Amino acid sequence: MTDFNRSALPDTVRSNGATPNPWWANAVVYQIYPRSFQDSNGDGIGDLKGITSRLDYLADLGVDVLWLSPVYRSPQDDNGYDISDYQDIDPLFGTLEDMDELLAEAHRRGLKIVMDLVVNHTSDEHDWFQASRDKDDPHADWYWWRPAKPGHEPGTPGAEPNRWGSYFGGSAWQYDPKRGEYYLHQFSKKQPDLNWENPEVRKAVYRMMNWWMDRGIDGFRMDVITLISKYLDGRGRLPGEIGSELSEGEMGEEGYTDASPFCSDGPRLDEFLAEMRREVFEGREGYMNVGEAPGITPERNEFITDPKNGELDMLFLFDHVGIDQEGSKWNTVPFEVKNLRARLVDQQEAVRNAGWASLFFCNHDQPRVVSRWGDDSDRESRELGAKAFGMLLHMHRGTPYIYEGEELGMTNAHFTKLEQYRDLEAINAYRQRVEEAKCQSPESMMAALALIGRDNSRTPMQWDASRYAGFTAPDAATEPWIGVNPNHVEINAVEEFDDPDSVYTFYKKLIAMRHNMPIIAVGDFSPMDAGNDDVIAFQRHLGDATIMVICNLSSKKTTISESLRINDNKQQVLLSNYSTDHAFKSMHDGVLGPWEAITIQL
Repeated sequence: MTDFNRSALPDTVRSNGATPNPWWANAVVYQIYPRSFQDSNGDGIGDLKGITSRLDYLADLGVDVLWLSPVYRSPQDDNGYDISDYQDIDPLFGTLEDMDELLAEAHRRGLKIVMDLVVNHTSDEHDWFQASRDKDDPHADWYWWRPAKPGHEPGTPGAEPNRWGSYFGGSAWQYDPKRGEYYLHQFSKKQPDLNWENPEVRKAVYRMMNWWMDRGIDGFRMDVITLISKYLDGRGRLPGEIGSELSEGEMGEEGYTDASPFCSDGPRLDEFLAEMRREVFEGREGYMNVGEAPGITPERNEFITDPKNGELDMLFLFDHVGIDQEGSKWNTVPFEVKNLRARLVDQQEAVRNAGWASLFFCNHDQPRVVSRWGDDSDRESRELGAKAFGMLLHMHRGTPYIYEGEELGMTNAHFTKLEQYRDLEAINAYRQRVEEAKCQSPESMMAALALIGRDNSRTPMQWDASRYAGFTAPDAATEPWIGVNPNHVEINAVEEFDDPDSVYTFYKKLIAMRHNMPIIAVGDFSPMDAGNDDVIAFQRHLGDATIMVICNLSSKKTTISESLRINDNKQQVLLSNYSTDHAFKSMHDGVLGPWEAITIQL
């Protein structure tokens, strides 16, 4: 069990309802996208040895946990989220011995390692799936196999078991000539869904998870874990199958029905998660588990993360990162601060009495927040906005997640051509929406990709101003797998590391405050009316202590209500992205500067 260089939360305060408080209640997690973090061998792809070489940087930042996106053996159809062998490392990233070295070196620095785990689906190259293609094999029922629709030629359009569409475009069904049936894939056709209704599937998954836990990892982040239970009718048929009692819903603009209402938060989800807890985690110490949770409401988050229900420690909810999308993900609408405020309040209120919140704006599936909702057109706006969004997130109750480069204020890639993108989702969505369904113009689609496409967060980590940003050697024979953002010349770790006014230094302060001030980690949350739609304000309370957080999320000066103004100097400014003097004047006058964010002790 790793020892931290920080104080534990006293058990006189409540975190998620557990006693004693879990170690992660005042922790900060840092997500690493391995292929984009650090290339140690010049092949243009980041690797485990590269991560190990940067552990001192992460320890200096002050984070507690490193979450690694998948490094298992994989055909890399979806950048490793299509796993072909759960108990081996893909040669792109190194070896099992490299993983052991990373674990040892991280633990030596007081850092825990959480691995990304994908068990809603596997790769179609996994041995389990290959065996299931034989109807007489013991693995035959490990995936969702269905015959062609009666009266249709198998493998022809319209013969699919129902009309569900995939998240990555096209049908959610793929015909397999060897078996003579279709298999379900909610994502890529190379990512067939596992059939969690089969107890042998679950046993195999738990054996694999225990193998990793016994090897020394500190837990799992579980990809789309809330999709593992599907809705079935009384005879085991999926919605829309011939004879099913369940309707699959209306046809969408891309020519398919939506599977998500029938595959998200299904009827056996709680049962499966509780079983996983008993079979893998019960009796262990020092771990954490977090689930990616499409389709989960804040109210359901409270139940699943309530310790008395024995499921997961925390979940990633998505209601707040969908506020600039309407209908389709690719139909973007203007960002409105009031919508973000409402979603964050909902998430905080839901765990007021029990359970826990995960705090994030950025990850490998989301764009850079400073470009998405901020203003990256000039250095001052970019840095102020990066700090404002950082303060907003980290001053909420829950566990903050920092995505690699977020602590530097890294921006979107600003790609202008489709060929610059590498993401399967982006390329498939363009083909599906622009070329096939013709429901979106090329110009609109390219604008949406530039704003919210996943590759925006996947460009190489910006370590320095050299040719490839220090991600790989400037004279490397192979270019990085995806283009380096040209602004790495001014936005990079070397430039910011020793700068007291940098975004990096600001993030160090945010992390230290969470470690050292229980009110930030676990204090009660009270939203406040700022009297302005561009401002989010709230208070945190613990015992007799109160702090107030106020953030102007706009590029213009903004007035605030009289009730938020400070008329004396008894209060202490704990953190400001301007100067302390500027913060006092702003609070006294009731006028916040562009992107101004202040935390003040009342």
